[in-house]
Amino acid sequence: MRWANALLFLFLFPGISFSQEYPSRPVRIIVPSPPAGGTDIVARVLAQHFAKSFGQQFFVENKPGAGNMIGIEAVARSAPDGYTLLMTASTLALNSVLFKKVPYDPVRDFAPITLTATAPNVLLVHPSVPAQSLAEFIALAKAKPGALSYGTPGIGTSPHLSMELLKSMAGIDLQHIPYKGTAAAVTDVIGGQIAATFANALTAKPQVDAGRVRALAITGPRRIEALSNVPPVAEAGVPGYEAMQWYGLLAPAGTPAAIIERLNAEALKALRSPEMKERLAADGAEPLGSTPGEFAAFLRKEMEKWTRVARAAGIEQQ
Repeated sequence: MRWANALLFLFLFPGISFSQEYPSRPVRIIVPSPPAGGTDIVARVLAQHFAKSFGQQFFVENKPGAGNMIGIEAVARSAPDGYTLLMTASTLALNSVLFKKVPYDPVRDFAPITLTATAPNVLLVHPSVPAQSLAEFIALAKAKPGALSYGTPGIGTSPHLSMELLKSMAGIDLQHIPYKGTAAAVTDVIGGQIAATFANALTAKPQVDAGRVRALAITGPRRIEALSNVPPVAEAGVPGYEAMQWYGLLAPAGTPAAIIERLNAEALKALRSPEMKERLAADGAEPLGSTPGEFAAFLRKEMEKWTRVARAAGIEQQ
């Protein structure tokens, strides 16, 4: 239907060029999560760059709630004219894997612009856990199946699925305790109520530096500057493991290709800037940049991968 609307607009107003006239008014970038997180940081840096490059206002609007679905749906239902964009994290794909009723289709309802950045999670344990390395943690878990507990920000979140993938690949059994946020899970690791959790580097680093928790591994393919002495899971004992949080910029399906191409070109310039690298480094994130086609293919692969992980872990759609 949105493609039809775009074509009808071109038919009725054939003299208008989307690419030349765009943007003629302020552009809204919806972030479906609260301010100050990784998604919000990337969106605001991009908005500043776009404003300078296009000579028009780009502003960020946070629309959190319902596992990011409120903000994502708002973009899916917006006009495909380039004036409402979505900066989202991997929950865009994960929601469709984990919930029966999702008010959008991550493939059909969006036009990918670029994959902006990826960030690993960090495996944290309480200092009393007798494991100085991931290999020792896995050995401990195998010796005591189901005895060790781990916390997550909730069922189906990136940390939850990161641990489920580790359990599957390492052949271990841990007790899952869902919380209502990363901070709550980390707090209980610090207090010794649970043995472990996965958290982003921004949350993990201050606690690691203070000695309140021990970092055993990161879920990405390489070490990160924020925690350079912490090895990747694949390097520390589980070859082939990788589970990254990611951020991406999209528009409603049917947005003219010329607008997508212009936004992609400017986004790539911003992602290569020193400011973007510096802002993301604290979160352990790495700016990327991709073509729209590459992002679309990545999105499909992510959905296939996490569907397999969820089914193997016995996580039923809610």
